[in-house]
Amino acid sequence: MSNKEKYQSIFLDSLSIKKSKFNKNLKYNDIPEWDSIGHMTLMSALEEGFSISMETDDIVEFSSFEKGIEILKKYKIAI
Repeated sequence: MSNKEKYQSIFLDSLSIKKSKFNKNLKYNDIPEWDSIGHMTLMSALEEGFSISMETDDIVEFSSFEKGIEILKKYKIAI
């Protein structure tokens, strides 16, 4: 599985959303599943899935699927 596939899979699984409801323009609070609880579940799954520990500022700034790609680059995760 590529990092891109893993990243998308973690989004779908963590937020319990169907692939049909997912798109790359997904933003925090765009869907009910991505609320504050969903956000922390997603952050935890990303840290575990990519074996990283994100800084608090990055967790706060992780406001969209695309922004997440930028943030993961900081941790040497190429999507």
